[in-house]
Amino acid sequence: MSDQNAQADQAQNTNAPVFNMQRVYLKDLSLEMPNAPNIFLEQEGPKVEVTINVGGQALAETVFESTITVTVTTKIGDKVLYLVEATQGGVFEIANVPVEQLDPLMGIVCPTMLYPYLRANIADAITRTSLPPLHLAEVNFQALFEQRMAEAAQAAPASNGGDSGLILPPGMTRQ
Repeated sequence: MSDQNAQADQAQNTNAPVFNMQRVYLKDLSLEMPNAPNIFLEQEGPKVEVTINVGGQALAETVFESTITVTVTTKIGDKVLYLVEATQGGVFEIANVPVEQLDPLMGIVCPTMLYPYLRANIADAITRTSLPPLHLAEVNFQALFEQRMAEAAQAAPASNGGDSGLILPPGMTRQ
């Protein structure tokens, strides 16, 4: 009887959702200080601009890569103090997850897990320039994801002129 229970448990577990981070890695890091050392003589305070992009791709049936790219441009006046661009990547195993939950996992959960590593790498890179570290603010990836979905929904009807997007067979026309 216990063999039957073990087999039933194993059958249930093979259909159970699986989500695991397998690897975190620094995919790309670029640091430029085009106006050093003269920029160090400036007395004005720097202005910081930060852009964030989230990406991802399927590597295999149940293996996915998620990436976050952050570009930090710090200027004093119109001169660049430093420009840092970094991409943090992660490999995730995702299986038995409903298709409608895959985009939120890749657009919200994975970037949320990777972001602390990216923040540390950027702070470390800037510290190595002899400048004070820049600690990036926390990011609400759910709000960012929802904003991108809303923008995509608005752009879709505008791009096809209100068309439903259906492709009709030759000889058929819309009425």
